[in-house]
Amino acid sequence: MSQHTLKLHVHFDIEHILNEMQTQGFSIIDGLYPLEYMQALQQECSTHLDQFRKASIQDGVMTEIRSDHILWIEPHLTLASKHIEQLACLSQDLNRYFFAGIRDIEAHFSCYHAGEFYALHRDNPQQKNGRVFSTVYYLHPEWHDDWQGQLRLQDIQDQWHVIEPQPNRLVLFQSDLLHEVLETKQDRLSITAWMRNSDPVLG
Repeated sequence: MSQHTLKLHVHFDIEHILNEMQTQGFSIIDGLYPLEYMQALQQECSTHLDQFRKASIQDGVMTEIRSDHILWIEPHLTLASKHIEQLACLSQDLNRYFFAGIRDIEAHFSCYHAGEFYALHRDNPQQKNGRVFSTVYYLHPEWHDDWQGQLRLQDIQDQWHVIEPQPNRLVLFQSDLLHEVLETKQDRLSITAWMRNSDPVLG
């Protein structure tokens, strides 16, 4: 498969996604991509692992609340860029339904090595950074329950959910929801992306 000729189109179940977003503030989409594309995306991520750096919070400030490593996605990462294109299509539907004003997406690869985590936080504290919806797409080829590394999230009804990082799963949620990544026992690969109503400032 050529990275440059690959055509990718995902049919999102928009009605189901919008219903879940309205009732609980998050939605889970399983089996997002064809296996061939998912495997190629895994390879693109793995090839660049030596370029990952320790993550920070806003404005490049290092913090003890997270210990993952990231690589911001730029156009030369062609397969990951196709994932962003699909999220941009989804954002158009979210705009029409929620009048969210989304006009940009920022994203990075994320790697949690064994023992790493991200403590409780919100992606858009005090509505200051333009993030409206957050997404995480799980890239690792397999995952077992005892490897942990789950996403723990509080929905708009203040109910807590523990979401397994199953391969080829996309989780979409409101950026102002409280959430955390539990300590993982195995390398955990993903793409984290935010749909924004303002320009990103990469940190």
